[in-house]
Amino acid sequence: MKESVYKSYDELPLFLNAEMVAKLLGVSPSTAYELMREKGFPAMRVGNRLIVPKAEFQTWVQTQINK
Repeated sequence: MKESVYKSYDELPLFLNAEMVAKLLGVSPSTAYELMREKGFPAMRVGNRLIVPKAEFQTWVQTQINK
């Protein structure tokens, strides 16, 4: 697995794609796509693309940590 170039949430772009989600979570891109299609995950569709708003991703991660 390649090391992320981002060292904090502040450095992330406003919207994340599946590749970024995969790198941040340490999973494969196909697993990230599966996760992004799950109910409760903060992904949104723009045309044919699935993207995740950075702020909502951060909230989702905190929720998962606190479970």
